[in-house]
Amino acid sequence: MSIRVLVTPRTFGKSDPVPMEMLREAGCDIVSNPYGRLMSEEEIIQLIQDVDGVIAGLDPFNARVLSKAHRLKVVSRYGVGVNNVDLDYANSKGIAVTNTPGANSLAVAELTLGLLFAVCRRINLSERGIRQGMWRQYPGQQLEGKTLGIVGTGQIGKQVAELARGLRMRVVCHDICPDEAWAQKTGAVYMPFDELICTSDFISLHIPLSEHTYHLISHNELRQMKPSAVIINTSRGGIIDEDALCEAIRENRIWGAGLDVFEEEPPVGSLLLELDGVVLTSHIGAHTQESVQNMGRMAVANLLECLSGQIPKFVVNADVTGSIESASAG
Repeated sequence: MSIRVLVTPRTFGKSDPVPMEMLREAGCDIVSNPYGRLMSEEEIIQLIQDVDGVIAGLDPFNARVLSKAHRLKVVSRYGVGVNNVDLDYANSKGIAVTNTPGANSLAVAELTLGLLFAVCRRINLSERGIRQGMWRQYPGQQLEGKTLGIVGTGQIGKQVAELARGLRMRVVCHDICPDEAWAQKTGAVYMPFDELICTSDFISLHIPLSEHTYHLISHNELRQMKPSAVIINTSRGGIIDEDALCEAIRENRIWGAGLDVFEEEPPVGSLLLELDGVVLTSHIGAHTQESVQNMGRMAVANLLECLSGQIPKFVVNADVTGSIESASAG
């Protein structure tokens, strides 16, 4: 029986042929996403029933979907976040879940700074005005000497901090597991979350979405921010309460926001679309030529290692590592 692999990300293999070649050379029968968009639960269920592995984008891989995959041994995320995969169910069925940490961290960090520049200098308004035949000035904010608060100092948060220090910004951080050695080397300072919210001129989020981080930034947090505050989110939609954010920007209680992720994607009909103080991008943080290449190759390597009974370095649900070898023989 051939190895069947479902590939759901729309960008997978488009700019770099190597990941597809890796799958074919391993003898995989590839089942591709036929829709050119994120798939619904029902659409995935129709395709996942007889596959051995999945190269997974941001499509929903909840318990209902995974329960229909009777041969599935590994879900290899094409990216870092795994909040769209039911890890508890995967654990219960011995399905390995892997990701690609570090493959896109610099790309996301650079977009974070790009959004910060865009919001602070009103680049979106100036660019739009020129296209509409208007030529006017937009007073902005400089970054040098300002305090950037980073929530979450994983690989991306650390790279943002290091880039910000290069811009001669002060960096303060919050993380449930502080890396004091890194902070001392970088010149960053850890502090409690509430203190960071009040202290920072700009705030950047680099944490996963979970029940504990859902709407982490809402009315109370926004009220504590400086009137000149800018908030950047390149991690996951849902960490910011978008209704509260719109209210704060509309009432000029903060300067603005730069968002690459949203509670609903795309944000059709969102109030965010009406606000000049918000710069929006279409979840492009990870999508540079370099990071797409890194993610594709790492995702395939993770998948093939699991299917051959090896334990990849980047297994997210460590509880299943003991059963990968036996599962691979199924």
